[in-house]
Amino acid sequence: MADKLPLIPKSTELSDKIIFYFVDHGLQILTAIVLMGIGVLIARWAGRIVHRWLSAKAFDEPITMLIVRMVKLLIIVIVGIMALGQMGVQITPLIAGIGVAGVGASLAMQGLLGNLVAGLTIIFSKPFTIGEYIELLGVYGQVTDISLFSTTLLHLDNSRVIVPNRKIVGEILHNYGKIRQLDLSVGIAYGTDLTLALTSVNDLLRKRPGVLKEPSPVVGIASLGESSISLAIKPWVKVEDFVSEQAQIYQDVVGIFGQKQIEIPGPRRQIRIVNQQ
Repeated sequence: MADKLPLIPKSTELSDKIIFYFVDHGLQILTAIVLMGIGVLIARWAGRIVHRWLSAKAFDEPITMLIVRMVKLLIIVIVGIMALGQMGVQITPLIAGIGVAGVGASLAMQGLLGNLVAGLTIIFSKPFTIGEYIELLGVYGQVTDISLFSTTLLHLDNSRVIVPNRKIVGEILHNYGKIRQLDLSVGIAYGTDLTLALTSVNDLLRKRPGVLKEPSPVVGIASLGESSISLAIKPWVKVEDFVSEQAQIYQDVVGIFGQKQIEIPGPRRQIRIVNQQ
């Protein structure tokens, strides 16, 4: 009976294969390591450039840091795939697998990715910025936050509206900027000295700290009613002063008209009875 050959442990075979691999591909592995080191340096350099550029464009710091990390990660992934190719790894199936996984993930997160792309579009095209007052899709408010997935609007009553970014891009948007024009009116009697009334309102607006000097307030006759002349009072104010200045200007107008004896008439109707006898 022939002697049985001694069995070689599988761990020994595995270690031998690893040693042979490093011996046969030592130069490629060294090249891959150097390539990865260069890739990390390039990623850091590109990150600094992108951060400097975004900071010059006055982007918010959280958004700036997120974009910088995405740029670094993208560069490292590309260099990593190149390094695997240098080590003898077949990267074509790997790239194909990543592509298939990317398609599946994009279908599963279609809404999320739509918000992300729209958020990047808003950040780079800047149709509005934080602090401006906008109106779209039947909602309105002051922009308090622009993130990659949504935009937050603040109403005058301090309630907030969260708008998905994909609902904003491609829609008609009314941007009022950081100032708004009040549209006030007050009626005066027909016998009133118009020059005195208009001068009093203009003087009042010049003294109001919340009324902007530029653009200049608009004051004039808006319409001729049945029992009064309607004066238009349209000063410009900051968005955050819109409600408070409106109430205060009305109060001041009533006070100054009372001092100067300018009548604010109530509704009047003349009724004539014709004697048909």
